[in-house]
Amino acid sequence: MLTEYITIAVYFAFLVVIGIWVSKMNTSVGDYVYGGGKGTWWIVGASIFMGGISAFTFTGNASAAYSAGPTFLVIYAANTLGFAICMVLGPWFRQTRAQTWADVLRDRYGVQIEQFTAIIGILLSPLSAGIQLYALAVFASSILDLPVIPLIILLGGIAITYSTTGGRWAVMATDFVQGLLMMGMTVLVFWLSLKAVGGWDAFFGYFTDPRFKEDFKFVKEPGEFWQDRYSLKWIFIIFFVQISGYINLGTAGRFLSVKDGKSARKASLLAAVLMFLGSVVWFVPPMVARFLYAGEIDALDVKEPATASYSFIARELLPNGVMGLMLAAMFAATMSSLDTGLNGTVGVVVKNVVPWFRRLLKMEPLSEKRGLRLCQLVTLVLGAELIGVACYFSVQEKLELFDAMLMIGAVIGVPLGLPVLLGLWIKRIYWVSYFVILGCALIPSIYFTWDQTVNGNVWTIQDRMIWLYAFGVVGLFLSFPLWKWASRRTKARIDEFFTRMHTPVDFEKEIGQGSDFFQLKMIGVSALCMSGFIFLLLMIPNDGSARLQIAGLGAFMGIVGGGMLWASRRQKARDLKKGLIPAIAGVEGQSEAE
Repeated sequence: MLTEYITIAVYFAFLVVIGIWVSKMNTSVGDYVYGGGKGTWWIVGASIFMGGISAFTFTGNASAAYSAGPTFLVIYAANTLGFAICMVLGPWFRQTRAQTWADVLRDRYGVQIEQFTAIIGILLSPLSAGIQLYALAVFASSILDLPVIPLIILLGGIAITYSTTGGRWAVMATDFVQGLLMMGMTVLVFWLSLKAVGGWDAFFGYFTDPRFKEDFKFVKEPGEFWQDRYSLKWIFIIFFVQISGYINLGTAGRFLSVKDGKSARKASLLAAVLMFLGSVVWFVPPMVARFLYAGEIDALDVKEPATASYSFIARELLPNGVMGLMLAAMFAATMSSLDTGLNGTVGVVVKNVVPWFRRLLKMEPLSEKRGLRLCQLVTLVLGAELIGVACYFSVQEKLELFDAMLMIGAVIGVPLGLPVLLGLWIKRIYWVSYFVILGCALIPSIYFTWDQTVNGNVWTIQDRMIWLYAFGVVGLFLSFPLWKWASRRTKARIDEFFTRMHTPVDFEKEIGQGSDFFQLKMIGVSALCMSGFIFLLLMIPNDGSARLQIAGLGAFMGIVGGGMLWASRRQKARDLKKGLIPAIAGVEGQSEAE
């Protein structure tokens, strides 16, 4: 266990160092909030991918794979398709020229909707992030045998530290490095699991085994699982709900950091490929755990043994000393979601809410220097808030606030998303339409909550979604006649928004200098350092096969890092030839550039 502690400590220190290193790239609020629109496709694509997963992938979703086989993979099929669709939509989102998702809603619907959604987002974001942090700390506590509250403070503090120092650049850089480690580790666990079960033929053979046949058939009968999960209706509704999360205006925030539309398309493709690979790599191990270790896992002294299926099989199969890296990879999955959400909320506060209040009070706009300081201060405040929320959850037996948060999400989450979804595809709706659609969608949502609270009737998620979408469509048709009362100014702004969204970005004219060279060098050096640390694990006693596994993981990180450094030299040569050495390279050392 000492090796695991050392590994995790080194890993966390590594993240903080990256945050400090990339802080030199923040010369303006725009750099801090959305990377100044200079992100390369590969760093943004990896960050988009990592921002969409968490430790729940290896606990709750692994539990679904363990208990019900491949049915829940419909969620990840929808995620993959969603990223593929964003190969078309991603360029649109980048071409809004926005800096935050709230900017997009302001340009589409107006200031009223910008401030309304911004305030709700600011209120709910620390609560949802606090839940993620709490869940991660509980998971880590069960593995490391450490108290939950100190882990909450430690894990939250690390994410806050590198997010505060480096802003969006730190988020993207750490997401890329953490993604490398996570994919490397999970591919290793996948390979070991497949080897342990006897290969693909043996793996699929278990699907017809009488012990697993009913649970592992793709479409379950209604009533077979709780709330008719994994039934045909559940499959269709969940697939549609998941896809809708990618084809709405709120998704724009994922692509605002990338350089231009072409890069957004490549970033979407990378995220789609990684999500497809992850869908296979992440969920074979918990199924294998069901086939080979069901007795041991079901006997575990934890509330839901199935949630420990992934960590159990990883511990059984990984070489000595490598479980620390596996834990670091699981931490990476959640911390990437935490820092992305935290940075996005900071951007909304500093770029949308604060400027609106200053204009209201007839105050001068903040200077870039003061704006950067405000970004860091807001990051610290929001970070402290989410740590406080997570600590509160840890000392509550009934978790009333947790239940309240889930209730709020169920009641207003989907209704809030409907006008954001429709606003991308239907031009003839404006801010009044937004509230009409929202109001109609809230009717069944509130009723379901009342019926469950007062009468004890439980509505399945698929039935909830059908009625929510149906009422949302009614709200849409009710709002159409209102278009004739929209002002000319409103109609002109909406026309301008859609025109701009379909106008390609000219990076050199609109942004100017890029920082491709520094991004390549930063990731290359970071990956090589991680590779070197992994090779040190060869000093731990293991058999020949285990040593080969460790060496393979280190080589994977090293090859990626070396490739990045090689590409950075080529990029530097091209920049020198064009006379476009990035300003950030000059910070590192002008003599080297010369």
